[in-house]
Amino acid sequence: MKTLPLLFLIALSANALASPALATTASTPAPAAVKTDALYDRLSALDSEVFDAFNHCDVAGQLDRHASYFSPDVEFYHDTGGVTWTRDAMIANTKKYVCGHFRRELVPGSLRVYPIKDFGAIVQGTHRFCHFDTGACEGIADFAIVWREKDGQWQITRVLSYGHRPND
Repeated sequence: MKTLPLLFLIALSANALASPALATTASTPAPAAVKTDALYDRLSALDSEVFDAFNHCDVAGQLDRHASYFSPDVEFYHDTGGVTWTRDAMIANTKKYVCGHFRRELVPGSLRVYPIKDFGAIVQGTHRFCHFDTGACEGIADFAIVWREKDGQWQITRVLSYGHRPND
């Protein structure tokens, strides 16, 4: 049964990718500029917030702050790491493999926001990962994050992190 939501998400992503004129970026405004620019600004700020907590998750309280951005039933699809089906499992992996080891940086100009009618938005972009001990940014990957807005609150429900490759 978990295949159906994934197929739906893939179909949504394919539809969004096939219609780049509907995407909002910092450099290419969408047709509905006022509403979409506000959406882009909000989701860009949320991306910064969630990954600020991720980047400092070894500091007291930051891992819990990072977790608060995710729905309890979040699905996280990672091309090399597999799938996690809950926030608790995802946060356990973050604590084990990320905290104190590396940070995430958004590749400038890569963030795109696609509204989802009566639900929220898809945020898509490219990010790289840099080791704290050496400062080297060796890995880069693409991502798509599904955000749900409910009663004015935004929460992540699905994450795809894929195309992991060396940062040449």
